[in-house]
Amino acid sequence: MDLNKAKIDQAIGILNELDIDLWLIFCRETDMMADPALDLVIGHKVVWQSAFFICKDGDSIAMVGNYDASNFEKSGRFKKVIPYIEDCGKEIKKLIKKINPNKIALNYSIDDTAADGLSHGMYLMLCDYLKGTKFPDRFISSENLMSLLRGRKTDEEIELVSKAANLATDCWDKTLKEIKPGLSEIAIAHIIERNFARSGVVNSLATIVNAGAKTSPGHGSPTTAILEPGDLLHIDFGAIYNGYCSDIQRLAYVKRDSEPQPPDELTKAFKMIHDIITETAKLYKPGAKGYRIDAVAREMLKNNNYPVYQHALGHQIGRSVHDGAAIIGPKWKRYGATVSIPLEENNIFTVELGIELDNIGYVGLEEDLVVTKEGGRFLCPRQNELVVI
Repeated sequence: MDLNKAKIDQAIGILNELDIDLWLIFCRETDMMADPALDLVIGHKVVWQSAFFICKDGDSIAMVGNYDASNFEKSGRFKKVIPYIEDCGKEIKKLIKKINPNKIALNYSIDDTAADGLSHGMYLMLCDYLKGTKFPDRFISSENLMSLLRGRKTDEEIELVSKAANLATDCWDKTLKEIKPGLSEIAIAHIIERNFARSGVVNSLATIVNAGAKTSPGHGSPTTAILEPGDLLHIDFGAIYNGYCSDIQRLAYVKRDSEPQPPDELTKAFKMIHDIITETAKLYKPGAKGYRIDAVAREMLKNNNYPVYQHALGHQIGRSVHDGAAIIGPKWKRYGATVSIPLEENNIFTVELGIELDNIGYVGLEEDLVVTKEGGRFLCPRQNELVVI
C-alpha cells in the first residue's frame, strides 16, 4: 500500500480521536524549506503556495499550482486536487468557509520540531487570506496530531526501519574487516560511506568517528586524528532505506601488542553501558514516560560511580533520525513537554548512552527498538561483546 496514503488515512483517524476538524498544511518552495509533514503524508515537492486539507470527516484535498497538479492527480492520495494559476488565497478562504472547522491544526510548535514546519511568513500570509473571518481564532498547534501520526508506526514502517538498522549492522561488519591502526577518522568514515553505497543506500546522518580520546563524542565531524593501538574506536552512524532511518553506535578496541586483553576499566564500562541498555529497554512499554525511563539509566550510573550523560537516553526515529514527539530524557527545559508524552505501542526509539574514559575513548552504544507491550524489541542485532582489533 502507498505509505503516504496510509498515513493520510491514519491522520483522519487521529483527527477524530482528538476532535480536530481540519489539519491544514500550507507550504511553498519545498526544495528550499520543506515541512516535515510533506514526506510523511504528501509525498511530492511543490513550488508555488500549496494547501493540503485533511478533514475529520474523511475528506482530503490538495490545492496546488497548476504545474504541480499532475503529480497529485496521478498519486491518487487525495480525494480532490484543485489546481490554481494566479492566486490561491481566495480559493483557500472559500474552501475553509465551506468546511467551517471549529479547530484548525497548523504545523507550529514550541516543543516538537517535527510539528513546526509552517514558516512565520506563510502563517502571516494565511492570516491575511482569512482576514475578516472567524478562522484565525480557531488555529491550534498540530503537535498532538503530529506526535501520534509520526509515532504510531505501521507494520510496513517498522519493517523499513528494521531493514535500515540491519543494513547499518551489515555495514559495520564489513567495515571492521577494513579497519586497522594508522587510519584517520576521515578515512574510516569514508569506508562506512563506501560500504553503504555498495549496498545501495546512503547515510541517515553524517558519520561520527572518534579515534580514542583524541576527539570528543557528540556531533563533530571526523578529523585527521589517527587510530592507534590503545584507542577505543567509537562510531555513530545509520542508513536510510526507502525513506526510513536507522541510528546506531558501535565500538572496537585496538589492542596494544603488550596487552593480553583490553583494560579492565574499559571492559567494566562496556558491561555497564550494555547492562543499562538491557534494563532500560525493558521499560519501553505503552504508557511509560520518557523521564522515568531516563532516570533509571542515570541511577544505575550513579550507583556504580560513573558520571551521567548530558543528553537524552533516546529519541524517536522514522522518516528522520530525530523523528520528533516523545523523548526518553530528563525534565530539562530544552526537552519541554516531550519527556512526559506517554509512549505508545509501535513507537520506534533509540536507546543510547556512554562513558568517557581518559586516554581510551568514549564507551558509547546505541540501539534501535520498537515499543511493545512486553518492552522494547530490538530491530537489529545488538553489540553484545567488545570487538578487539
